[in-house]
Amino acid sequence: MEEKIYTQGKVFRRILQYAKVYKLWIFLSFFLSFLTVVLSLTLPILMGKGIDHLPGKGKADFSGLFRILLIMLLILVLTVFFQWCMNQVNTYLSYKLVEDLRRNCIHHMQKLPIAYYDKEKPGDLLSRLTTDIEQFSQGILMGLNQFLQAVLTVIETAVFLFILEWKIAVILLLITPLSYFIAKFIAKRAYIYFQRQSKERGETSSFTTEVVGNIKLIQAFQKEEDMEKLYRENNEKMSRSSMQANFYSSLVNPLTRFLNALGYALVAGIGGYLAILGMLSVGSLSSLLAYATQYAKPFNDITSVVTELQNSLASASRVFSFLDEKPMDRTKETQELRTEISGKVALSHVDFSYQKEQKLITDFNLEVEPGQTIAIVGPTGCGKTTLINLLMRFYPPNQGEIYLDGFPYEKIEEASLRRAYGMVLQETWLKSDTVFENIRYGKEDASLEEVREACKRAHCHHFIMQLPKGYDMVLSEDGGNLSQGQKQLLCIARVMLMDPAILILDEATSSIDTRTEQKVQSAFQEMLKGRTAFIVAHRLSTIQNADCILVMKDGNIIEKGSHNALLQENGFYKELYESQFQAS
Repeated sequence: MEEKIYTQGKVFRRILQYAKVYKLWIFLSFFLSFLTVVLSLTLPILMGKGIDHLPGKGKADFSGLFRILLIMLLILVLTVFFQWCMNQVNTYLSYKLVEDLRRNCIHHMQKLPIAYYDKEKPGDLLSRLTTDIEQFSQGILMGLNQFLQAVLTVIETAVFLFILEWKIAVILLLITPLSYFIAKFIAKRAYIYFQRQSKERGETSSFTTEVVGNIKLIQAFQKEEDMEKLYRENNEKMSRSSMQANFYSSLVNPLTRFLNALGYALVAGIGGYLAILGMLSVGSLSSLLAYATQYAKPFNDITSVVTELQNSLASASRVFSFLDEKPMDRTKETQELRTEISGKVALSHVDFSYQKEQKLITDFNLEVEPGQTIAIVGPTGCGKTTLINLLMRFYPPNQGEIYLDGFPYEKIEEASLRRAYGMVLQETWLKSDTVFENIRYGKEDASLEEVREACKRAHCHHFIMQLPKGYDMVLSEDGGNLSQGQKQLLCIARVMLMDPAILILDEATSSIDTRTEQKVQSAFQEMLKGRTAFIVAHRLSTIQNADCILVMKDGNIIEKGSHNALLQENGFYKELYESQFQAS
């Protein structure tokens, strides 16, 4: 997938869009932050007044000093309380924002076309939805806790400085733009490297996912060293980007600290000179120095966490890039299919290709009557699975139209269309749950007796009962603790339980032994009665009873007819058939 480039400003505006929903919480956070800053900034003034109550030996006003100390203690307690409240509000706000972002990502993921997942690396997508969102979560919490309070501190400190001594306030304000421009200049470059780091982290995650998923194959071909070498290369690239990003971001803090220290020194020098001239009391000078420190602290706080903030924005840009992927077009008016579906399917002048420059299916026409069993055969790459993808509406045709019971596909509600089909693929899929829940995945209101009956028809009840907990046994991810044949039997039982109007069997018995296959074929024949079925098969012995066999080559039907009729034609089908049964 081509990576979209987002500026920091665009990412920040997108974050604000998510934050609009929580206006009251943002206002509460702002109010608590305002109170915290105001209370904390009153302490230097009180400290200065306290110092002025000690003008010299024997002249100390201890009663006045004690009152000031009590007020300072009370303010300190209130400041800590409001600070705690603000942190709680910000924590809630940040995690709600991230929760919304995760929910939107999962929702958006369901709306993307299958073509997107064909091009996207699974590991990189997982990295966006997990690691990048987690990085964003940490950054948004840090931003809420420090950024808003830092801005308020700068503004309110400047006000207090002007009240105490406007000349010194002007000196600090003249230094401020320089700190800002230095931080912006460096942060902009650090952001580029953090974006690169996030992208390469996704590629590393994708590579790791690929290795873990194919570890048996890698070991079988003794490619462990090659995989380690490739991983080291990916890891080194990510490390270089990380070091470059951290190098730039680490420059901000010492440079801004130097400028702030320079400002503090100017305040101390000029303030001390004014105090010597009697134009400024010692207490006021102490307050000014405290405010100079307070004024510099927000800049130091922000720059000290600039690495995390830049990393967070770069991660957020990858998440927003995913959310900006164009979903399937669902703007057309559709309607739900009636309950009773006859199963009549027709394809009229259908053209389709995964890539525009490479033609696959051209001017494809087919009419299937209700209850017919259609077998689809042909060499690898002829378009068999592509035809199934079109029937399931995983891909829309480039041209032409597909009809179900006379209704154009584009006029049928997608969920309603998918309910009409039951599909068993060569590649099985089981979730990490009990056997019972896996089988009733397509019919969640099914009872245990219904599930048992479907399993008996699929000839998997016997081996299920031999499992440690039977139907209550929890399967590992993708049914890893079952054999391939057992997993496929469970998938067949799942479709039998759904009892759909139309069946699609794409090499559904490829992983089952011959004896069990005969039993399953018998169960299929029983289930196929009165139902339309499309069977993709490589073993031609399994489709001899099909009503019609479509022989495909290069995306077109080159032969069509029953098994016996096609053999009599002495064409391509006969060649395929004889190649499977010739003497070895």
